Amino acid sequence: MHEDACYRAVSSKDARLDGVFYSAVRTTGIYCRPSCPARTPKRENIDFYPTAAAAQAAGFRACRRCRPDVAPGSPEWNLRADLVGRAMRLIADGVVDREGVAGLAARLGYSERHLTRELHAELGAGPLALARTQRAQTARLLLQTTDLGATEAAFAAGFSSVRQFNDTIREVYAMTPTELRAHQGRRNVVHGVIPLRLAHRQPFDAAAVFDFLALRAVPGVEEVVVREGGGGARTYRRTLALPGGSGVAEVDEPAKPQGWLDARVRLGNVRDLTAAAQRLRALFDLDADPEAVAEVLGADPHLGPLVAKRPGLRSPGHVDAHELAVRAVLGQQVTVAAARTLAGRLAARYGVPLPEAGGGLTHLFPSTASLAEADPADLAMPLARQRALRGLCAALADGTVRLDPGVDRDEASAALLALPGIGPWTVSYVRMRALADPDAYLPTDIGVRHGLRAAGSTAEPSSDGWRPWRSYAVHHLWVAAGEAAAAERALRPAKTSAKASK
Repeated sequence: MHEDACYRAVSSKDARLDGVFYSAVRTTGIYCRPSCPARTPKRENIDFYPTAAAAQAAGFRACRRCRPDVAPGSPEWNLRADLVGRAMRLIADGVVDREGVAGLAARLGYSERHLTRELHAELGAGPLALARTQRAQTARLLLQTTDLGATEAAFAAGFSSVRQFNDTIREVYAMTPTELRAHQGRRNVVHGVIPLRLAHRQPFDAAAVFDFLALRAVPGVEEVVVREGGGGARTYRRTLALPGGSGVAEVDEPAKPQGWLDARVRLGNVRDLTAAAQRLRALFDLDADPEAVAEVLGADPHLGPLVAKRPGLRSPGHVDAHELAVRAVLGQQVTVAAARTLAGRLAARYGVPLPEAGGGLTHLFPSTASLAEADPADLAMPLARQRALRGLCAALADGTVRLDPGVDRDEASAALLALPGIGPWTVSYVRMRALADPDAYLPTDIGVRHGLRAAGSTAEPSSDGWRPWRSYAVHHLWVAAGEAAAAERALRPAKTSAKASK
């Protein structure tokens, strides 16, 4: 970080850098996000830290005004493929809480000492401190938005003891858990439902994300419904297969632009809250930096008009990498509607029923182990694709192919390509959505080709100038292709009428 640039960002209240770094004021002992509305401190009184954990380790507490613990995550962690980036993605998914530092290091293929040294050198905090900061945020959320007791909230947030929980809350927020709960008050607490505010950077094209998810919603597993009293805005609902059990999530499309998405989760095991929240963030691509994307893609003569027309277009990820990989194979050489229908049939046949169905949600998506043994009669697809699906599911189930957040994307791509029936299109689609790679490209995709034609490109352009945001280029081209197809359909009745009149 260049400290002079950081200070200019703090002075201008630049919300684009919220979550990218944190400012700490020595005279008050408080750390903030760059956009904190408080008066800007003098330059000599302010320090900058790459993570909230580093600021806490230096003895600073979170600002109660700007609440830096709910800032969007840094877009750097999806962009980077090195050890630190992969480690941060796993920590965000709650791996340290579930498996400890030893489990995190084992997943990354390094020793605990080397991993801790690398994180300390770059982020100013080790994996335990980074996970502890995340636990504190989860605990605050549980205390202020649910009816869980303090002890239940402590263990649900991932703390190993009540004493550790109490000490951390006092250190991070300068309050006891009881004071923290009373400070903001709890409103509209519904037993078993945890409300979330999922922060993001502006601009955010929410309509496009909800359109994308609605088109691909698997019956019984996902649905998009118009929200009552929402002025036509929608709610996305889906089932979740989480480390500790099942869950259901709902995310509201905002009726007007705002800096967050309202969401609710109902969990079989409340310890899964961290993982559920992070996976929803990945699904809606909430840690993206839309202005950085626009700066690169907007300079392209063909993509520039598309970017200007759709500011803040996101590249949706997924809540379950295995599910997405299966759906990618189901979608090979068929329409989106056909793939969705087949996925729904498999979910009804092999998915685990929810303990309590709600609305159109009835099942979890089938596990790869169950699909690897699926009856061929249930797989309405050519034999070659059946073999590809079975082979993929077997490889995912036994760990031959890994698609967890900390996997090396190039290694995962190579492992997928080695499977029979898995080609470059499938691998790129899995990278883009399951692995949240912002730079995946699908040059052979029919939607991309139609989008290029709609954008006025008469030849296959080089995508090198779109790096490292080629996934966003794909989505802009898909939107352009969809709009062109819709315009063509609208003209057909007029042409038919004109011919009939002749």
